[in-house]
Amino acid sequence: MSFSFYMPVKIMGGKGVISKNSGEFKKYGGKCLIIFTGASAKLCGALDDVIAALEENGTEFETYDKISLNPKAEECCLAGRFARECKAEFIIGIGGGSALDAAKAAAVYAANEGLSPEDIYSKPVSPPVPVILVGTTAGTGSEVTGVSVLTRANGKKKSVSGENYYARLALADPLYTYSVPYDVTVSTAVDAFSHAVESLFSNKAEFNSKSYAKKAIKPLWDCIRFFYENGAVPTDKMRDTLYYSSLYAGMALNLTGTCFPHTLGYTLTEDYAVPHGFACAVFLPEFVKRAMEFKKELAVDFLSEIGVSLPEFEHIVLSVIKTDGVKMTKKQISDYCQNWHNIKNFENTPGGFSVPEAEELLTKLFYKDN
Repeated sequence: MSFSFYMPVKIMGGKGVISKNSGEFKKYGGKCLIIFTGASAKLCGALDDVIAALEENGTEFETYDKISLNPKAEECCLAGRFARECKAEFIIGIGGGSALDAAKAAAVYAANEGLSPEDIYSKPVSPPVPVILVGTTAGTGSEVTGVSVLTRANGKKKSVSGENYYARLALADPLYTYSVPYDVTVSTAVDAFSHAVESLFSNKAEFNSKSYAKKAIKPLWDCIRFFYENGAVPTDKMRDTLYYSSLYAGMALNLTGTCFPHTLGYTLTEDYAVPHGFACAVFLPEFVKRAMEFKKELAVDFLSEIGVSLPEFEHIVLSVIKTDGVKMTKKQISDYCQNWHNIKNFENTPGGFSVPEAEELLTKLFYKDN
């Protein structure tokens, strides 16, 4: 058995983890920048808990909330510049994937004066300032991955990854997810589920990635089935399960990367404002059908573990997500496909995945002739 495992993030979890471990912050310096998006970081209590911990240690801080839902590279560059100007020694990101990814990117920009927004994709960079992440949604797993997904000046999403994009510390408290609205809860849950499923069947899958993926899949599916059957927010216990499972899914994803559902899903988010989780999950039924063709034994075990047939799986997934209103012309589909040559996520897919197959799938799901 051969495998490789690299996880440099220190993870501390549990309810009240910030107040119980407030001394952790002072290990990273005397001043920090807190990056968050919108009002959710305060409403869930995470921002107040972080500020209380910093004040307890006498750590100075500045706050920064000028980050979009799908963070732009330019915004992260400006955040990094602000961190540098205010002499922040470390950065804290609070929120869902957008805030966490933005914090990781801002830390790179902060440590690399003169780096333009687009340079982050192509130029060598010095190590970032330390980053601490506090997740408030159960979906992206960004707390544990060395990836930051940013939106470029052309409006297209593209990730940066590697050792420079890991946090030093993740503080994982599921309590911060309790106030997340129903639609966001479902979208982030199916996002985490997509991570786990894509990782399980990835051509890069190995012992550790499969172990983490399998640890996440059944609990996440049970919650998705609850959404399908009840259309209601989960119980507190289910919230805990969703959050911790999203971290396991993130660990699996960190080892393998994603497959074609994520590449195609970015298009739905960029051009149709479909939430990221829904945008990826709409392709999962076709992805699992492909796994049945190229990794049948593993796919059969997967369906057996979650207790459904392939048609039932497709029905439940497509019932809980929302992609209403997505309509594409032949030209739009063709234009999208022009950007999908030499895509690693396609190579990572069982059996490989080609541009013509992508065109065929988008046509099947979204082409409207009127």
